[in-house]
Amino acid sequence: MSASRTPRTAVAVRHVPFEDLGILAPLLAERGYETTLLDAGVDELDADAVAGADLLIVLGGPIGVYDDDRYPFLLSSKAAVAARLDSGGATLGVCLGAQLLAESLGAAVRPTGAVEIGFGPLTLTPEGRESVLAPLDGEPVLHWHGDEFAIPAGAQSLAHTPGFPHQAFAVGRTLGLQFHLEADHRVIERWLIGHAHELHHHGIDPRVIREQARVLGPRLETLATRVLTDWLDAVEA
Repeated sequence: MSASRTPRTAVAVRHVPFEDLGILAPLLAERGYETTLLDAGVDELDADAVAGADLLIVLGGPIGVYDDDRYPFLLSSKAAVAARLDSGGATLGVCLGAQLLAESLGAAVRPTGAVEIGFGPLTLTPEGRESVLAPLDGEPVLHWHGDEFAIPAGAQSLAHTPGFPHQAFAVGRTLGLQFHLEADHRVIERWLIGHAHELHHHGIDPRVIREQARVLGPRLETLATRVLTDWLDAVEA
């Protein structure tokens, strides 16, 4: 009888409960990952453990990478991300997670004074159309951000929108996405409740996003699953 294969390990760093792994959770389970979910600011981020996992996913949240003085846990998050990038391990950053990756790679991250919230089309760069993001060219994806990152030196810029010229980058086995492919359209209400104050502040009607999720969510899930599967295939090879 042959010995069973050692399961792959994934560490996911979550900043708010409703911005979770979403459609990534069952995808990782199907691929045999044992996933450890860490709540930033509550659970300790062990830089060695993060660096040693087969996969690291850093999820989004409503704070900025520059908020170290208000949210000191960001310092340990940045140290863990830096150790991970030094290790060369497969790493996915989403929204705040992508901004943390970009900063660790030497790129600037700044507030824009504007927001991009809701479903809107993504335009891929020539490099993006040759990447795992290819299925998303011209497709509406879920945006929920006001900060932007510069593209790190040596990385490929993969996507943009009219208001945010840097929407995705890739370097080595690292992928940073400003938008949310992981979000599960079936539970968008969690986002609408969790971000209620932000939506009110910017005059955004939650009914619009709720309807966008109903109409656009199923197709986006299909495309997002393809993108994430192709990326995992590539970094696992």
